[in-house]
Amino acid sequence: QVQLVESGGGLVQPGGSLRLSCAASGHTFSSHAMGWFRQAPGKEREFVAAITRSGGSTSYGGSAKGRFTVSRDNAKNILYLQMNNLKREDTASYYCAASRDWVLRTTPSGYDYWGQGTQVTVSS
Repeated sequence: QVQLVESGGGLVQPGGSLRLSCAASGHTFSSHAMGWFRQAPGKEREFVAAITRSGGSTSYGGSAKGRFTVSRDNAKNILYLQMNNLKREDTASYYCAASRDWVLRTTPSGYDYWGQGTQVTVSS
């Protein structure tokens, strides 16, 4: 069983920054590609970013490109999402997920394990 625990969410003003973390346990972290998704009330879960097992390749959803950076520390079993220039429309619950696939997946169905989420609210 894989356990994923997100942290780092909170209230931030527009234009501000946050760094989300996802601590993994119960599996070999480096054997899974990892992703970030988000979901706002009444909306479908949206792809934010993904990173390969080694961290050598990344992929971003349209809303994240140029503002968010995904990274991982395989020695510490932690996934990160650095979010800069946050906008009100970034308000959502953010989830990390682990995938057994070799390729990066951009849909929720491509992931096998999920965290419980951390809330990000962008408001003045």
